[in-house]
Amino acid sequence: MALDRIDRTLLEMLQRDGRLSAQALSEAVNLSARATLNRVKRLEDDGLIEGYRAMLHRTAIGEHVSVFAEIALKDQRQATVQRFERAMVDCPEVLACYLVSGRYDYLVRLACRDLAHYRDLTSAWLDDVGLGIDKVVTSTELQTVKEFAGFPLTVRNTP
Repeated sequence: MALDRIDRTLLEMLQRDGRLSAQALSEAVNLSARATLNRVKRLEDDGLIEGYRAMLHRTAIGEHVSVFAEIALKDQRQATVQRFERAMVDCPEVLACYLVSGRYDYLVRLACRDLAHYRDLTSAWLDDVGLGIDKVVTSTELQTVKEFAGFPLTVRNTP
């Protein structure tokens, strides 16, 4: 679907703050509130907007350690891949899991109470032969420089 300037503006604004009122959105795009809501509904119906959520402040939910795990599987058989991916989806500590190219198969971001919690979790994964994990290489987050805040909707011209 082709997006016009108004669609892009609405998407950018809603990525920054999904609770913006119809009035605030309509003022930004110079449309009536009804026309703006119709646009937003169309963007939702077309699957461009998958949902809305609250961003929680890390300290509000208690201390935790954020860890990135590079995970290599022993084999690429479909059954192994499906079991591993299901385990990642079902694990509440897994914040994100990406199938990637390169020297490992998956990049997994986790939030754990502490490093002992992370060690116990990954040890259990390694002990579970059905998951087919060959190797886990860990990097601990020291500081978040930039967190995901939405997809870019404009293309920058670089010289």
